[in-house]
Amino acid sequence: MTRRMPAEWEPHTRTWMAWPSGGYTLGDSDAEADEARGAWAAVANAIVAREPLTMLVSPDAVGAARAWLDPRIALLEAPLDDAWFRDAGPTFVVDDGALAGVDWVFNGWGAQDWATWDRDALAARAALASIEVPAITSSLVNEGGGIHTDGRGTFLVTDTVQLDPGRNPGWTRAQVEDELARTVGARKVIWLPRGLTRDSERFGTRGHVDIVACFTPAGSVLVHDQRDPAHPDHAVSAEIRALLTAETDADGRPLTVVPIPAPATLRDDEGWVDWSYVNHYVLDGAVIACVFDDPHDAEALAVLAAAYPGREIVGVDARPIFARGGGIHCITQQQPAV
Repeated sequence: MTRRMPAEWEPHTRTWMAWPSGGYTLGDSDAEADEARGAWAAVANAIVAREPLTMLVSPDAVGAARAWLDPRIALLEAPLDDAWFRDAGPTFVVDDGALAGVDWVFNGWGAQDWATWDRDALAARAALASIEVPAITSSLVNEGGGIHTDGRGTFLVTDTVQLDPGRNPGWTRAQVEDELARTVGARKVIWLPRGLTRDSERFGTRGHVDIVACFTPAGSVLVHDQRDPAHPDHAVSAEIRALLTAETDADGRPLTVVPIPAPATLRDDEGWVDWSYVNHYVLDGAVIACVFDDPHDAEALAVLAAAYPGREIVGVDARPIFARGGGIHCITQQQPAV
């Protein structure tokens, strides 16, 4: 048995997303609901102009989705709690040459008291069944935003996610690594100690890696670079950069660390921001990048252009998405071509 999770920049068959249809994502007013719908639609419509996209939609939200979305987007009706499909959806792998999807246990980012997940816990199976792709069952509580791979067996994770007592009480690093080897073909797992500060607070994921660091096609690792010592992520960035600079990939090659600036904006109405350009989505021929109407947008987009040569860099305002708990990478999931 040979399983491999392809890198995000490898060819896709389609992208998957889920439509915001209730709860805190839509907020308490029509204006907040429209802001959420507009943000998700901006990402989806940018993607479907470049590759196929399937959107899971709660049955009672189909009309709203159709009003906002490009008609080329395929809708799959399925009950949903939330709209973070990177986390609730399947992680696609190539299993002995055929497509399969890992169905992690999803429990609302560690059974958080503000989250609901009964319906989202079934979303991965609904997506896989719709395209007749087999599911690989896992007992690991995990989310797609909690792992990142170079496609050659090297994975980034964080202690605060996979070893979270609210997710996997009693699990050891070795047990997590064995399960990642079995499910997604991990040959080396690099453990980062934590995620960004805001993401580690009450309404965060407890430290997803996909706003901290990610691999790129050239083998380098982009790392969130908070340059302002006033922000608590300044220390996080330094710690992660030092750790990765001393690391190697699954084949023993030293990692090249490339800093990508954090936005110059330090705070919003809720406290320290965790806005991150690391949280971009790579698709066929393009990168959908988070922008924030920030002085560092241009520099960050230039870093992404250098990291993904030949791909169009498409900036989408990610502030409404981050205000709800994540970014562009968090709401998308790639289905690799096989």
